Amino acid sequence: MKRLFFVLALAALALPGAALAKGPSEATITGPGLARPIVITGTETDGSPIMNLADVTGFFPAAFGQTPDPMSAAPPKAGLGPKYSLDYVVPGGNSVDFKIHQELYPYARNGGWSHMPAGQPIFDMEGGTHGGWFHDARLKGILVAHGLPKSPPSSTSPTSSKSSNAGFFSTGKIGALVLVLFGIGAAAVLTRRHLRGTAT
Repeated sequence: MKRLFFVLALAALALPGAALAKGPSEATITGPGLARPIVITGTETDGSPIMNLADVTGFFPAAFGQTPDPMSAAPPKAGLGPKYSLDYVVPGGNSVDFKIHQELYPYARNGGWSHMPAGQPIFDMEGGTHGGWFHDARLKGILVAHGLPKSPPSSTSPTSSKSSNAGFFSTGKIGALVLVLFGIGAAAVLTRRHLRGTAT
């Protein structure tokens, strides 16, 4: 029994750092339709807000790899919709935190997708994060519960810019501008005539 315990202890010591890796402690989400960033925190326990987010974004298989691998190397063919940025803070010990980035597509046609770029430094993993695309239809619901709009926000900047220009150069406003300029011109002519008459 003691020998078995010793062998198991050696095996545990031989595990790579990634096997002892912990999950994120904080996540910040930014993107269209958000007046302020969504910040999600929590403990590394099942059911906590941060762990629920990590679950639906595929954080653990995307960061550390998994067998079987649920990640996809290629993006989905269906429309992804607006992109959101997700930045995780992963405590690394010794006052060193790792910043891991993902892109989120909660309004994708066939349910939420997330993408983690490969090669981001995390713990002592050789080559960094595993990376890839991950699908989970629960992603939108989780984010909506934290403040994401229920419907995809539409980009109004180009439209509003065009409409404001169109409003300024509309027929009515141009007509009013012409009348003002005409009045100024007429007043100038009358003033000149009055000055000439006074001079003579």
